[in-house]
Amino acid sequence: MIKIITDSTCDIPQELLEKYDIAVVPSYVLWNNEQFLDRVTLSPQQFYARIESDPVRPTTSQPTSADFSRAFAAAVEKGAREIICVTVSSAMSGTYQSALDAAKLASVPVHAVDSRGPTMMVGWQALAAARAVDAGKSALEALEAVEKVRQNLVLVVGMESLTYLGKGGRIGDAIFWLGNTLSVKPLVFINRQSGKVMPVALHRTHKGLVEGLYSKFKNSLGSLKNLHVAVLHGNSPDEAQKLAQRVREELSPVELFIQLTGPVLGINTGPGALALCGYSEA
Repeated sequence: MIKIITDSTCDIPQELLEKYDIAVVPSYVLWNNEQFLDRVTLSPQQFYARIESDPVRPTTSQPTSADFSRAFAAAVEKGAREIICVTVSSAMSGTYQSALDAAKLASVPVHAVDSRGPTMMVGWQALAAARAVDAGKSALEALEAVEKVRQNLVLVVGMESLTYLGKGGRIGDAIFWLGNTLSVKPLVFINRQSGKVMPVALHRTHKGLVEGLYSKFKNSLGSLKNLHVAVLHGNSPDEAQKLAQRVREELSPVELFIQLTGPVLGINTGPGALALCGYSEA
């Protein structure tokens, strides 16, 4: 049996985690002297309800190698003879290194994969591995499926302000100051080769931000055939529904879902953020 494991930044809907029996190793959220396990002792709903009213800004901490070792051992106990572990970008977190360190000590072969992205960039790759295994493919074939998906992945994120990116240290101080001075809304994308955040544009209005988000996503796709798309949001379900409807009507994806992002992304993008993440199988 080949087991698929990922980390909690993946933002995969619960029903898909259960369908493909994907195990999730949680990150830590540190908040006002309290420690939470992402999506275990702190749900996305609880996170967004609190971040809008709590003046104390939370931080995150990666899973340790011991956390991954426990997950690998649990998989082996249940019959796994090989493991594929997909993690958030190594350019954003030490999670991948933790998985690599644990893999060296595992009793079965463990293939640690750097997704080179956050949220559903991790999720789509973990799902690609799980679906390949579910179809009877070998671990090598599953890893090839993961790489094929990664090469076509597009993630574009729009935020209501630069405040959270600035506090998270993801952008330069000068850009942070300029953005907040002008009260603009940033649009960024993730470079799927480097795994780093890249600026796209600064918008003055919410309407302009959403239009820029949609256009950048659509124009970055190599093909519009056989699209798999996730509409991600930071506690803005109505906006996500509108965006999903546009994607459905104009792009006709073969797979489409809406997902509330977890604390790890939300800490750096803030409430009200919207994102499109997907790829074409063509």
